[in-house]
Amino acid sequence: MRAYWTLTRRELAGFFLSLTGYVIIAAALFLMGYSFVVILDKLQQKTIPMPVTEMFTDTFWLILLLTTPVITMRLFALEKFSGTFETLMTTPVSDFQVVAAKFTAALLFYFLMWLPLLGCLLVVRHYTSDTAVLDGGVVGGTFLGILLLGGVFISLGCCASALTRSQVIAAMISLVSSASVFLLGCLSSRLPAQEAWQSQVLGCFALFEQMHDFARGVVDTRPVVLLVSLTLFFLFLTLRVVESRRWK
Repeated sequence: MRAYWTLTRRELAGFFLSLTGYVIIAAALFLMGYSFVVILDKLQQKTIPMPVTEMFTDTFWLILLLTTPVITMRLFALEKFSGTFETLMTTPVSDFQVVAAKFTAALLFYFLMWLPLLGCLLVVRHYTSDTAVLDGGVVGGTFLGILLLGGVFISLGCCASALTRSQVIAAMISLVSSASVFLLGCLSSRLPAQEAWQSQVLGCFALFEQMHDFARGVVDTRPVVLLVSLTLFFLFLTLRVVESRRWK
């Protein structure tokens, strides 16, 4: 367990010791701020019968799709390119600990990136005098959705980074794969409800609707189980890719 936390701290420190981490945070903060300026302008013109957090979901997807490939591209690819990966794997740590530590560090950095969202909500509450903006259930559900969906895309990026030595290729694989999952979610949200099991299974991937529910403070166990299962599945694939070096 000590080795796991040591590796996690090492990976997390790597984000803050490089320019990339600050660029990611700055870009995410810019998009958040711009989005809430637009939301404030809309709220001044008319009353909108939905939580502010739900109005933010469109920008959330843009930030998620753009930042997660950049966050994860260095996790394994940089180690392989610099030649430190083999040295790391010869230390007394298991493959599982390495994968879990890199995923945990990336997820923690991703979550820290979203903390300024609370500041944006405080600004909206101040200028609109809407006490419901900072309702505990709504804010908690929103951040739970951000964390769960982020876990899926971070684990997908980990798998992409483990496949190659190039950070650029890892980011491209992660971006294409993430966009495919996103488009699958869009398709699922637009399909009419049918009794066929194929339609019901595809409907489970309606990530758009699931995030809207989280942003409204509605937490259903079904999307929670689905998102956690997808995260574990991509981490399992990452572990198998890391272990495949033994077969060569």
